[in-house]
Amino acid sequence: MPKQNIRPTQRTIADRLGISVGAVSRALANDAQMSEETRASVRKTAEELGYTPDRAAQRLRTGRTYVIHLILPPHNEILGFGNLLVGGISAGLVDTPFDLLVWPDHGNEQSLDRIERIVRCNLADGIIFSRTSPDDSRIRFLSEAGFPFATHGRSEFATPHAFVDYDNHAFGKQAAEKMIERGAKRLAILLPDDRFMFHHHLLHGFMAAVRAAGVDYEVLDGISLDSGGHEISDQLRNRLSKANPPDGLIFPGDVSALAGLAAIQDRGLTVGRDVHVMVKQTSGVFDLVRPCVDSLHEDLSAAGRSLAQIIVDRINGVPAGDLQRVLPVLTTPDHAPIAAD
Repeated sequence: MPKQNIRPTQRTIADRLGISVGAVSRALANDAQMSEETRASVRKTAEELGYTPDRAAQRLRTGRTYVIHLILPPHNEILGFGNLLVGGISAGLVDTPFDLLVWPDHGNEQSLDRIERIVRCNLADGIIFSRTSPDDSRIRFLSEAGFPFATHGRSEFATPHAFVDYDNHAFGKQAAEKMIERGAKRLAILLPDDRFMFHHHLLHGFMAAVRAAGVDYEVLDGISLDSGGHEISDQLRNRLSKANPPDGLIFPGDVSALAGLAAIQDRGLTVGRDVHVMVKQTSGVFDLVRPCVDSLHEDLSAAGRSLAQIIVDRINGVPAGDLQRVLPVLTTPDHAPIAAD
């Protein structure tokens, strides 16, 4: 008769280490009152034995699912958005009992339907979502339901909610200031749709800089950060052929900036001489673009790690008002650009 594979349990780990089942349970829950040595030993043994928690038993015992849902929009304008954010959240959850479940999202109404189902059916202990609006229906629903959540982005609600955000106001301001330092006299910025909160942060930062300097400016019309690359390139090429074209362009995303560079070169213009360009990059791709382009950086992996910590704290009862972080604009990437000879 073939030998049956017996699933390892916390009792298996306890017997292997000569400690109590309770100690194993506390160590796997990362109880800070236990020594790091004991916690590390339990984790190592659990990994060696191939231990995985029995979710059904945990749910019966604690009332928790130990699942966190991420409602993930495509963010096609940012290269590697999903991989970077999911990777950061996953890394932040490594020493916790929580698993991450990712759901694709293609609009606030669709994600609200998903969120309502998660809450109604108790499918998760917490929810993370992105692309917030000033009066976000998802934030209102979850706040009124008292369900733990964290957002990648802010809102204008008076009631505090947990969030991690990039300082887009600072990016808009610093990007414009850098273009002015380069000698640009007429700045233009490409913005996301105005239904998103980060549209307003970017615009306010940009306007603060151009008004302080007294330079001409425009918001690129007829296209947004969500427009396709070919559409952005076509519209910008058309704009550069008209009177008083901008000589300083700001792109808050990698894909739009690549489209912008194509339009500049199609018009026979030179980046850094005829038109200055500033990019918000996340992927590092512009470190390899020639001619070199000015860039400021957003660390999406760091945002993911912060979101993981914040959602776990929120699930454990930390007040939402204590779980709000705005991540800084980075002037240098994780991997420095290749130096010119």
